[in-house]
This record gives sequence, C-alpha cells and structure tokens, in this order.
Amino acid sequence: MAGIGPIRQDWEPVVVRKKAPTAAAKKDEKAVNAARRAGAEIETMKKYNAGTNKAASSGTSLNTKRLDDDTENLAHERVPSDLKKNLMQARLDKKMTQAQLAQMINEKPQVIQEYESGKAIPNQQIIGKLERALGTKLRGKK
Repeated sequence: MAGIGPIRQDWEPVVVRKKAPTAAAKKDEKAVNAARRAGAEIETMKKYNAGTNKAASSGTSLNTKRLDDDTENLAHERVPSDLKKNLMQARLDKKMTQAQLAQMINEKPQVIQEYESGKAIPNQQIIGKLERALGTKLRGKK
C-alpha cells in the first residue's frame, strides 16, 4: 500500500449556484415585473403574426392559383381487366390458393387479392414475380 498517505479532510466551503435564467425565463411575466420594480430598462415589441400560421396562407400564392385553376381529374392507374383475368386463370390452372401464390412470390395475400379484384396499383416488379411463379405471361399477348 505504498503511495497512500494519511487521510485529510477538506474544510473549504463548497458554493452551489443556480443556473443563469434561460431566454424563455427572462421573458416570463414574473421576471419582467421584477425587472420593472428594480428599475431596469425594458423594451417590449409586438411581433407581427407571432404564433400563427397566417403568413403562410395570407396571400394567394402562384401555386394556390395554379391548383385552383387545375380542372384535370387525377386518379391512380388500376390493374387492367385482362391482367386480373389472366392472373386468376393461371393461378387456378396451377391449383393454387391466393395465399400460396403470395407466399411463393414473398408478398402478402392481400396483394394477390387486390390484383385479382383490380384494386391494386400495377407494380411491374410484382407482375414479373407473378409471371415467373405461374410460368405464364400475364401482360400483353400470350
């Protein structure tokens, strides 16, 4: 136990101080009133549109006008009826359920249901997986 000397106590005072007030605390109503009582100079400003979202939507911007003038009817592309019929026929020829086909192509059964009902948005990768799994061409001519 070399190097260990006698144990001494440190009798120096330890001073614990509070943190300086943050910017938000300085703006707090109590702090402002205390500064007024102390006679400190206080400057107050009213901010324009502070805490509101009026600045973003105050004027009719170019994009808003363009959107208002746009009368084009937009809709997602759906699976063509010949594709859904070919898919259903090929799956039934292979005697597979929707769940089995989905598992074979590593997709959820819901994806196959959407393709067969025509509700899905066509994805060429999934259609390619279906063609490989069923061994037939689903899109275009046979």
